[in-house]
Amino acid sequence: METLKPTWLTDGWIDFEYKKYMLLAYLKKASEAFGRVELYPTLSDLIFHYRNLLQLKENKRLLASSFPKELTSTGIKTLELTYKQMVEDDELMKELESILEYSIPRIKSSVEEGSEVYEQIESHCEILPVGLIPLYTHAGYMFIAQPPAADTDIYAYQITMFDHDNSRGLHTRFLARETRSLSNTYERMKMELVRSFTDMPNPCVYVVESKLKVPQEPTLLPIAKRLLIKHITKEA
Repeated sequence: METLKPTWLTDGWIDFEYKKYMLLAYLKKASEAFGRVELYPTLSDLIFHYRNLLQLKENKRLLASSFPKELTSTGIKTLELTYKQMVEDDELMKELESILEYSIPRIKSSVEEGSEVYEQIESHCEILPVGLIPLYTHAGYMFIAQPPAADTDIYAYQITMFDHDNSRGLHTRFLARETRSLSNTYERMKMELVRSFTDMPNPCVYVVESKLKVPQEPTLLPIAKRLLIKHITKEA
């Protein structure tokens, strides 16, 4: 899906009708993605733009710094003067404020649309341990399945910490797709992983099952990753 640049508000022609057309085209694509039950990267992109616009609205200094800065032959001092004049242009600022007032509630509505789809899918997901869970849970394997389909996707996972805000992320690496059966259970798949990857003799393994059939890469995988982070953080 086509996305908006982080500086879409101040790039190019700063005109209400032009930015309105640009925004509505973007939101139409976002709504179409949600209609296909494809959440990412659309939802996270929308949230980014929504938060960014709120910050710009609350802090005019941030609005000033959002102008794309292109160096000219006249040098940095002249450039700084040019941007100062742009920010002090009352008509220009009024146009930007009009664009902000129009854009914020519409992006918020689109975020809410995507969030409703997210919550609906998450409410039909279940996360379960496979065998005994060891004390160390920040690395292991995650199975993703959508019963009654027999396919089970196997990922290695590693929880990472982002120092700047103490938030946690989950890095995954696809390993294999197995067919679940009476003889090839989740427990059997875990045993095969232990045999194949001896660096984790007692791995932490969880399975995320979705009762709804949804696209895997743009929807179920991101939701499963968030569920696993919340589950492990809660259990820690």
